[in-house]
Amino acid sequence: MTDLKFEELLDAGCHFGHLKRKWNPKMAPYIFKEHNGIHVIDLQKTIVKADEAAAALKQIARSGKKVLFVATKKQAKDVVAEMVKTVDMPFVTERWPGGMLTNFTTIRKAVKKMNALDQMIHDKDFNNISKRERLQIQRERAKLDKNLGSIADLTRLPSALFVIDINKEHIAVAEARRLNIPTFALVDTNTNPDLIDFPIPANDDASKSIAAILKHMVEAIQDGLNERMLDKENNVAIEEEVDEEVEATEEETKGDREEGRQRRPRRRNNQ
Repeated sequence: MTDLKFEELLDAGCHFGHLKRKWNPKMAPYIFKEHNGIHVIDLQKTIVKADEAAAALKQIARSGKKVLFVATKKQAKDVVAEMVKTVDMPFVTERWPGGMLTNFTTIRKAVKKMNALDQMIHDKDFNNISKRERLQIQRERAKLDKNLGSIADLTRLPSALFVIDINKEHIAVAEARRLNIPTFALVDTNTNPDLIDFPIPANDDASKSIAAILKHMVEAIQDGLNERMLDKENNVAIEEEVDEEVEATEEETKGDREEGRQRRPRRRNNQ
């Protein structure tokens, strides 16, 4: 994982906040100054908070748990989808289905229905039904895939939620807080950072700013996944070494027993 550089964040426009009249006073600790009626975010604090978030995400990934990314705004959806796919994490970039976390069993039923429609479409008898029915099934499958396809492999509640624009995704944040799921997010000057466990002060409207922060998070997750793979390999090697030692000990014990039998004197019959 490469270190975040001040110049990189500056070039990406991560420091640009909102108009002063739109600010949330809770963001005061992260604001460097006001310039021409616009708040400027303190990028030194952005780096500190981003590193804290990255370290936590790395540990989550290393433990084999999932982080759900949420970004339905136009500037963020493509960036998030492209980057998050590389680490095989679930994401929502179309529409947040209400109750996705608090009513997770219903969402899983919808995913199972999508899989059932898949089987139906690929069945050899699919072409035997009417054209109208085929179109209805295909449209329903496409709709489910658009909304739920990116979370099809999420078989249990995520261990963390990463959000772009907590004002827009307030329902997702509220559901995560209700279930005590740790939250990570970019927090702009018009948001309340107290709602987030790991807030990262940065511009959440510009694609370059989002990409700069997200790149750091994804690299941290990849590092965690790599370490998890290394841990598995080391555990396998240790288990194989232990098995070899056990086998050697058993062979040695067996040899000692055989030698003991050969040396044992025979009893003489009393005459």
